[in-house]
Amino acid sequence: MSNYIIIHCSCPDNDQAKKLADSLISNSLAACINIITNMTSIYKWQGKVCEEPETLLLIKTHKNMFNAVKTHIQSAHPYELPEIIAVSIIQGSQAYLDWISNSIPQK
Repeated sequence: MSNYIIIHCSCPDNDQAKKLADSLISNSLAACINIITNMTSIYKWQGKVCEEPETLLLIKTHKNMFNAVKTHIQSAHPYELPEIIAVSIIQGSQAYLDWISNSIPQK
């Protein structure tokens, strides 16, 4: 089982995404966050089909940091129900994975 994860988190716009990414990095909760703009999300919310532009964060961190990242996102995110989905990194460059470990404290 992998010790590393990528957490997906969609945000309403680029400004909110950058603010959240900056706070996660500043608090040493993630090693790197990619901000992917110009995404469209189609979803059902409270019985209604919605289509909204969003920005996606790809948050690279250690699996032991998941709960801390989740708590941080829930407290800082503007959505009532933010997307917080972790995907295991099954394989990767050992040097990159070591860099993730060295970039964040292990809790």
